[in-house]
Amino acid sequence: MNKIDSNNVCMISLGCAKNLVDSEILIGGLKQESYDIVQKSDDADILIINTCGFLDSAREESVDVILEAGELKKSKQVEKLVVMGCFSDRYSSELVEEMPEVDAFFGTDDHAQVLSYLTGKSFTREDPDYFRSLLTPNHYAYLKIAEGCDNGCSFCSIPIMRGLQKSQPVEWNVQEAQRLADSGVKELLVIAQDTTSYGWDLEVKSGLHNLFDELDKIEDLEWLRLHYAHPAHLNRKMIKRFKSLEKLIPYIDMPVQHGSDKILKSMRRGLASDGIKKRIDELRNINADIALRTSIIVGFPGETDEDYKELYDFVEEIQFDRLGVFTYSEEEGTHGATLKDDVPKKVKTERMDAIMMLQQGINLRKNEALIGSRERVLIDFHSEDDTSIGRTYRDAPEVDNSVRIDGKLPIGDFVDVKITQASEYDMKGEILTYEPETV
Repeated sequence: MNKIDSNNVCMISLGCAKNLVDSEILIGGLKQESYDIVQKSDDADILIINTCGFLDSAREESVDVILEAGELKKSKQVEKLVVMGCFSDRYSSELVEEMPEVDAFFGTDDHAQVLSYLTGKSFTREDPDYFRSLLTPNHYAYLKIAEGCDNGCSFCSIPIMRGLQKSQPVEWNVQEAQRLADSGVKELLVIAQDTTSYGWDLEVKSGLHNLFDELDKIEDLEWLRLHYAHPAHLNRKMIKRFKSLEKLIPYIDMPVQHGSDKILKSMRRGLASDGIKKRIDELRNINADIALRTSIIVGFPGETDEDYKELYDFVEEIQFDRLGVFTYSEEEGTHGATLKDDVPKKVKTERMDAIMMLQQGINLRKNEALIGSRERVLIDFHSEDDTSIGRTYRDAPEVDNSVRIDGKLPIGDFVDVKITQASEYDMKGEILTYEPETV
């Protein structure tokens, strides 16, 4: 196997945070082999696209990006074009025929193969995080604790693309978290397809609570944030950690998907609406300050006006702190694809818009209630007018609210502010106390 001599590599990472971690691992491996990572495809000799194959919109984006990159290849602006990830994994045979300009296709877990293809060397290392190089700002990072999923939700193709759950051992995750903390990471966002199923498949059975007990001991980490918790698998042991652990902030991303028992059953979610409410009550009872993020799907096959009303009322009753809405799209190979997609696209859009309007009102009331309060804010970046943009514990990067602060504060520092203004998705704060962090 011969090395590709061109050294400038551009990585385009599409889709979710789990995909981003895969891209970080690959980039780190390339840096170890003395490849230069460039930000613009126009500057690249080698272009790698890490695709997403979940939902129509993501697949369309993947196709568009590949086609655009193909034009660069045809015009010889790019020497090599490599496509990997979920979309590539699932549709590789079709893509090979339709996109001959792509030099090689790889799957979701083919980091070693991509490195071998580009470098001409053989890569076999048990620790998948060894080569990782962050694509996020230096002060926060994602910790992917497992790959794949066992749940079989009827709308989801992830198990088809990424396989069944494969949890990384606790010690691996702790070692990676320690490396990230040593490199300056202050906030660790714990992710998997279903974090609350973590450890069930390990020879030495572990639970998510066991992992967080160990992560909480890492000295330089300040915030631990939990994402993608399946409500049916969120147990009391983990819920209690929101009170007992110092660094586990009161925030949980827990996709509920719906509020109608009929639709939840058809989705194969394993928990009815009363069960979801019970989990939420337990979370709020253990920590009254907890911020709840969720996601829901409207327009699932068989969703009647009554089912939708139950969902709407459910969202209004629960008063989630953060909420995302998706319209149902058929996923090939899933149980949902065997059901008649009988909700018109227009109706799906109308239902999505109505839920979003409802949530905007909830957001505004919750944010306005914070005016005058003291909040600890982590600075993420600067706007063009030199305003500092940060987040409270209630907000994950890129998907949640932000706090604007006048002045250019160091990125990655914490600052105490008084909230002075609020809108649906943003707030403004005035500095109360701030001591620049020293290294």
